[in-house]
Amino acid sequence: MVTITPPSQAHIDELARRALAEDLGEAGDITTDSVIPPDRQAAGVIAARKPGVVAGVPVAMRVFQLIDANVRVVAKRADGAKLTPGDVVLEIAGAARSLLKAERVALNFLGHLSGVATATADIQAAIAHTNTKVCCTRKTTPGLRELEKYAVRCGGGVNHRMGLYDQVLIKDNHIAAAGGVAQAIKAAKAYAPKGVKLEVEVDTLAQLDEALSVGVDQVLLDNMSPAQLKEAVARVAGRAITEASGSITKATAPAIAESGVDLISVGWITHSAPCLDLGLDFTA
Repeated sequence: MVTITPPSQAHIDELARRALAEDLGEAGDITTDSVIPPDRQAAGVIAARKPGVVAGVPVAMRVFQLIDANVRVVAKRADGAKLTPGDVVLEIAGAARSLLKAERVALNFLGHLSGVATATADIQAAIAHTNTKVCCTRKTTPGLRELEKYAVRCGGGVNHRMGLYDQVLIKDNHIAAAGGVAQAIKAAKAYAPKGVKLEVEVDTLAQLDEALSVGVDQVLLDNMSPAQLKEAVARVAGRAITEASGSITKATAPAIAESGVDLISVGWITHSAPCLDLGLDFTA
């Protein structure tokens, strides 16, 4: 399996600590502390209850370690691995209080990120007969963008720009405010730092022709039919990367990919992917 580089440890720690603070508050886990003796030890496993693709293992592991450095956490599946029901992702052992305090935060991260990876993998599998790749957008949960885009990579997809700072993407409102496609592109070329890629969103083939006449690195073909996309790819003729967008689902993705576009961008895989069902069960 290809190694997928996770976000930095510092970023993982920041998010994990914030999530734990949100859950524990100032009083801590009053249920666990009142019910479980402090010397009680326990062991358990986090396992899949539904099929999917796992993502977020390093984050979940870190949550347990931040609660209690003495908790033993062993990863049995790496991010990007396919899961079937019953597959064990993590084995954990230590103070029962610590395991219970970390449980929900660890599962929240693991379930959400695995859901993103699974949604990405499902669409990528549907278009596997083409050369098209699934990519994500900036439609991410505030604060979780780096993790969610990492989960997309775990699912076999690729990342679009990480934010407003690393790529020019001229959209419809930019075009309207700038006075046209060509005007917006020329202004961006004059301003953008050297080496920064420039992409423009187009809704029609006429706008595409205008963009190509000025020159761009990438075109976002928004809400076009498969037939229009095929024509657009022919007109681009390799002069720019082609990206299709617009309410794309697993069902509609194959016909869109068969048009020959390089990328399919899907916002819902990060903002609305169903959480993958995983659970923690004590074994001792």
